[in-house]
Amino acid sequence: MGKGLYKKVEVFDKEAIDQMAQAYQALLVNIGEDATREGLLKTPERAAKALAVMTSGMDADPASILESALFHEENEEMVIVRDIEVYSLCEHHMLPFLGKAHVAYIPNGTIVGLSKIPRVVDAFARRLQVQERLTEQIRDCIQSTLKPQGVAVVIEARHLCMQMRGVEKQHSATTTSAFTGLFLSDARTRKEFMDLALGARRV
Repeated sequence: MGKGLYKKVEVFDKEAIDQMAQAYQALLVNIGEDATREGLLKTPERAAKALAVMTSGMDADPASILESALFHEENEEMVIVRDIEVYSLCEHHMLPFLGKAHVAYIPNGTIVGLSKIPRVVDAFARRLQVQERLTEQIRDCIQSTLKPQGVAVVIEARHLCMQMRGVEKQHSATTTSAFTGLFLSDARTRKEFMDLALGARRV
């Protein structure tokens, strides 16, 4: 059996993980659990590492992600990447919200490798967030880095803070949008994007 050519390696800050694990252990005790029982012995460390992964975007530089794969191209047709999976944490309750992002831009002499757009979405999503700010951060990063003729971002998400607590509305969803350039000034361009991104879900 040959050795694999690729391995994913997770590297954690041990001191930070240890401190977070202590906090999780205190949380278990304070909700009335026995933190010493078999099923919970490693839970504080696992939870600390999970939170570290879910907030790993704090250390990311989204603009540099785009800058690593910029290409000169005279194409001026809309580029759209739709149905990008979004997983984030609501900063108000630290509960997940999840859904899809649809991102488009109209080049102005520069295009970017398509895989970089989902990476930018992840870099902003893997932080404590609100959906409105997340949508605008993605838009602004692409606009300032690529300087295209316009950027469009739509995010559709379900918030577990609404579904598991509070109003407990199980089928509610939130849609946010943010536009620049031609997507703001040209109604036909904006409609084309919305039809391509959301048309299949429109009634």
